[in-house]
Amino acid sequence: MIILLFRLLIFIAMILLLYTAYKYLMNPKRKLEVAKEKKTFYFHDDPDNIKKNFLLTYKGFLFEGEKYLGTTEKSFDVINISVHARNPGELKGLERNDLYFLEEEILIRYPLAEVEWKHPIDKLVVKRL
Repeated sequence: MIILLFRLLIFIAMILLLYTAYKYLMNPKRKLEVAKEKKTFYFHDDPDNIKKNFLLTYKGFLFEGEKYLGTTEKSFDVINISVHARNPGELKGLERNDLYFLEEEILIRYPLAEVEWKHPIDKLVVKRL
């Protein structure tokens, strides 16, 4: 009987260990940090929660975007997004085309929004007509 109980406890511990490993690997914040270290693009957002800012990383730079709700012709939607760098001192090497790429990715997710870049990025962006 004790051996059976011990096996059951070991089985429960293994399931708990696998569940913890799965939750760790699927954590979006960890994916964001891995993408930043690998200098790849990753967009972390909760589209259902307007109050929650989104984070994105590209080429090792980390950006944060604030979403603002407004009215459109048909409904309430995100109409303005303000993006700033988490560490503006680390922006060396960022090019204008990189910002255009980031703006396109934001507009894919929020097509009705107008993207506004905060200082010092706004000095590099030239509005396309």
